[in-house]
Amino acid sequence: MRCAIVSDIHANLEALEAVLEDIRNRGIREIYCLGDLIGYGPNPRECIDLAMRHFKVTIMGNHDQAALFDPEGFNSSAESAIFWTREQLESRGNPRQNEKRWEFLGELPRRHQEGEFLFVHGSPRIPLNEYIFPEDIYNRRKMERIFQLVDRYCFVGHTHVPGIFLESGEFIEPADLSGGAYQLPDQKVVVNVGSVGQPRDGDPRACYVILDDSAITFCRVPYDVEKTIEKIYRVPALDNFLGDRLRQGR
Repeated sequence: MRCAIVSDIHANLEALEAVLEDIRNRGIREIYCLGDLIGYGPNPRECIDLAMRHFKVTIMGNHDQAALFDPEGFNSSAESAIFWTREQLESRGNPRQNEKRWEFLGELPRRHQEGEFLFVHGSPRIPLNEYIFPEDIYNRRKMERIFQLVDRYCFVGHTHVPGIFLESGEFIEPADLSGGAYQLPDQKVVVNVGSVGQPRDGDPRACYVILDDSAITFCRVPYDVEKTIEKIYRVPALDNFLGDRLRQGR
């Protein structure tokens, strides 16, 4: 199995276009997305359109679900962004294309399994909403319950922090890997692929993972961050903080 795995695009068109170009230049034809196409960012319609056109599999994220229903547990900035996103999808642009976008979002699965590979947004236990943070390696009860639901390998997003969780209790940061490459070991593994549109590991570059049989590579892609920030600033319903954080990858 050879594919690219992306997550947490968050309506950041510049980041998504840069990642798609990088994937194309690497000769990879199949792309799996772990959710959160929308929310926070200024280009929800365009990002959904690219997802419909280029992604083989797309999983539902919590922001995708919030646009379809009502946001629950969101802070005020995220909630405001979701309501603005919903308006963009309902009343802007071509009505027929809007309908296609809503249909696409409404049909997204909560999980996808292919052989020994499981794909979810948050965790195998609570696919939409559970975070798995690096410090959770010290919460053995939580991690044991999560790994009980993993056949072999699981890919997640949601925290926007890339890294590798081993069933043995270790967390491996991409910065510790030579060239970002890692051979998946003979034990259960959960891989967070990071975020395309809103990285939170201190690196503002878009992040995604290449899966090549039993090997993975973390890829970082620069994009025009300032262009995205300018767009966010121009939308009153999007908090300026959502743009500012892109500069620091926070």
